[in-house]
Amino acid sequence: MTAAYATLETRFKRLGLVNEAVAMLNWDTAAMMPDGAAAARAEQLAELKVIAHEILADPRLADLMDDAGRDGLDDWQRANLAEMRRLWLHATAVPADLVAAYSRACSECEMAWRKARPANDFAAILPRLQRVLDLTREVAAAKAVKLGVSPYEALLDQFEPGGRIAEIDRLFDHLAERLPALIEGALAAQAARTPSLRPAGPFPVEAQRQAAQQLMARLGFEFDHGRLDQSLHPFCGGTPDDVRITTRYDEADFARALMGVLHETGHALYERGLPAVWRRQPVGEARGMSIHESQSLLIEMQVCRSREFLEFAAPILRECFGGAGPEWEAANLYRLGTRVVRSLIRVDADEVTYPAHVILRYRLERALIAAELELADLPDAWSEGMERLLAVTPPDDRDGCLQDIHWYDGAWGYFPTYTLGAMTAAQLFDAAKRAVPAIPGAIAHGDFAPLLAWLRANVHNLGSRYSARDILVRATGKPLDAAIFEGHLRARYLAA
Repeated sequence: MTAAYATLETRFKRLGLVNEAVAMLNWDTAAMMPDGAAAARAEQLAELKVIAHEILADPRLADLMDDAGRDGLDDWQRANLAEMRRLWLHATAVPADLVAAYSRACSECEMAWRKARPANDFAAILPRLQRVLDLTREVAAAKAVKLGVSPYEALLDQFEPGGRIAEIDRLFDHLAERLPALIEGALAAQAARTPSLRPAGPFPVEAQRQAAQQLMARLGFEFDHGRLDQSLHPFCGGTPDDVRITTRYDEADFARALMGVLHETGHALYERGLPAVWRRQPVGEARGMSIHESQSLLIEMQVCRSREFLEFAAPILRECFGGAGPEWEAANLYRLGTRVVRSLIRVDADEVTYPAHVILRYRLERALIAAELELADLPDAWSEGMERLLAVTPPDDRDGCLQDIHWYDGAWGYFPTYTLGAMTAAQLFDAAKRAVPAIPGAIAHGDFAPLLAWLRANVHNLGSRYSARDILVRATGKPLDAAIFEGHLRARYLAA
């Protein structure tokens, strides 16, 4: 190891600590912070992000990375150096004053969104969102020049390193072409089966929390390294050693919060499984959001909506909610958990319709970044897209373009990773079951250790040592294959 490389590790450890502080403040903003602290929190986050930017944009880093070279470095160190350079390219593309302005605008817009969505008032938030979009375009243009890609791909690279429009368009166009028939087929098959019975509520929040925590613990969540709280928008945040999950409860429907928790538990298991010896180094971070989303969707969709999981979980749910009767049997819970509906809300959507929600957002944000769509026209474009892709029309903006936090919080280029993640999840779970045939049976008995061990070895412990494509090829033998995801949907939803 060269002295230059050792110096880089020290500096990136400091960066990692700053980013961990940002993560914890973001969690507190969403879960605990009183409204009156919003302005101060925006300043705190903006300052920390400037500090992080200054660490990355330090002109001395360029010479250090050149001096570090590749001689004397092992494979992990070389991968770490490559990730350092990628992050440096992103940081040096954007001046510090733009970083601060962007952070402040996103914080202010997010807090305004928290009031605008319940009030169904897109007009009220439009000026703040326009400010975020204008600054996002500036950031995207600056990074595009530095990275040698299009502005949208520069944003995408922040969440999906190496992601390209051509590949996403190919995969999404393939899905969009087949989704109408898949949805129609799933609805027809569903109508021919025994109707599902919905357990009667109300379901007290405390009972929902107890059920969620029991299932989280069985899946492998470590409560001495994390916690479960409430927020307006469910998410997994914090740090690998202090993972924070949030959900939102509905006393009329326990499944909404429960499945949200199980989804976020998949994220949490990935974070906890990242290589501890590379903590606070770029190579020790998660390998992009399609892999991250694959871990949450593998747990929620592939595992926790399976027949095997519900055989195990049904008795726990009956005990927590005092349930009895056919509506609480595993077979009925499976029918409920795999019910297909043309819904308005992405986070509540089923596996079959969910890709349509993501494809719509991907196409809209690309058009907005390219200035091919005016922000004031977003509500109408949203409604038209929902009608075209899902044959439903939002009655208002609350259930339309106000429903997701992402754009208001500055996460442009994030949406495609959800469906890329769903496809990756199907491919990984298929490979895991072929490699360890005992996995489905173990799940039916509440034993998730075989699956978690396979994921630790083939995904979690690799961090960012390899690209997302290479991780998938190493684990499954092939790059992302849309046919595997489509086959999973057909087997689960169209079979008799």
